[in-house]
Amino acid sequence: MATGWAGDGAVQDQIDATVEDAVKRARSRLQKGPGLTHCEECDAAIPEARRQAVPGVRLCVNCQTTHDQEDAFSGYNRRGSKDSQLR
Repeated sequence: MATGWAGDGAVQDQIDATVEDAVKRARSRLQKGPGLTHCEECDAAIPEARRQAVPGVRLCVNCQTTHDQEDAFSGYNRRGSKDSQLR
């Protein structure tokens, strides 16, 4: 693939930046602290096993699944220039 004026490794740098951004975003959304015993949206009981596995859990599995689908991310790295071949 021709890279034009881009330096060697520019494509890999952009891929690495995209992955790094996704990891940072995922880590920033992790809950901390004690979890709830009941879901804050539907008031369903949250099993002890889920509270131990997911620190700071606030939602039951069904509500969390719905919440995750609403927050879907496109995955595009917006750092690339207007001339980026990865658009």
